[in-house]
Amino acid sequence: MNTQLVDSLIQAIKALTPEETLLFQEKLAAIAIQSTPGVCGGYARIRNTRIPVWTLVSLHQQGADEVELLQNYPGLSPFDLENAWRYYARHRQEIDRIIASHQTDED
Repeated sequence: MNTQLVDSLIQAIKALTPEETLLFQEKLAAIAIQSTPGVCGGYARIRNTRIPVWTLVSLHQQGADEVELLQNYPGLSPFDLENAWRYYARHRQEIDRIIASHQTDED
């Protein structure tokens, strides 16, 4: 592990203005959520996994809290869930439509 690089990154992040910090967080979130044709139906998913955002949102809406989600998906981190909720906040109609279509499929 390159601790010097990590320490340098931390110093650079600390030097960011509030606006730059927000942009940095948005950029991190953008790479943390991916949409790839042929993977998970092309739906938005958590970085390099096969866990769609809509699945996490649906389970959360059904009452699963973050602790339960992290227990059921051990490859996820709290940061992943935060990114999923952030994605949902920006793409609410898209995710709600996907959830509704899967509920219709199950009926």
